[in-house]
Amino acid sequence: MEEHYFTADPATPFKRVPVRTNVWGHWLELTSGSGVFAQGRLDIGTGVLLREAAPPVEAREVLDLGCGYGVIGLAIAVAVPEARVTAVDVNERALLLAGENAAQLGVADRFRAALPDQVDPEATYDEIWSNPPIRVGKQALHELLLQWLPRLRPGGRAVMVVGKNLGSDSLATWLGEHGYPTEKQASAKGFRVLESRRA
Repeated sequence: MEEHYFTADPATPFKRVPVRTNVWGHWLELTSGSGVFAQGRLDIGTGVLLREAAPPVEAREVLDLGCGYGVIGLAIAVAVPEARVTAVDVNERALLLAGENAAQLGVADRFRAALPDQVDPEATYDEIWSNPPIRVGKQALHELLLQWLPRLRPGGRAVMVVGKNLGSDSLATWLGEHGYPTEKQASAKGFRVLESRRA
């Protein structure tokens, strides 16, 4: 059976692969790995998100939803020293790498990588950032978003990047219908950056 990056415990032999990228003027020296989304690179969608959206300088509690090896949440933790970041993923190998990367970058005191059921169910967030796992399928994606978007604080927002050919426009419409009015903030390289707010 073919494995995916959203497999909880990948059987693929574990090999660490370095990634170096500049986000918001900060060089991030990261480690990715086999069995984890975007091994050895900054994927195009995340690159678009981090180029087109400014860092959330007013946010104090941020959720990185589907964090992979941690690049979005770590970029925020580095750029916004007042922010605390919770990074969630179902891939335990990704969480291990995200935690290691936080320690390497000196932000481990403000960055926590955890499985979804390890997160305080009462926790709320100023912002949710995500390159969501579209390939889990529409129903699973909708369930994921309806699990976490209600955690937004009043006035909070979610910032997501979604491929146009993977349904970004229909997702924006669906989010609006479920109480999260969504605007397209940018388009580049076949991706849209979406901003959703609580109605």
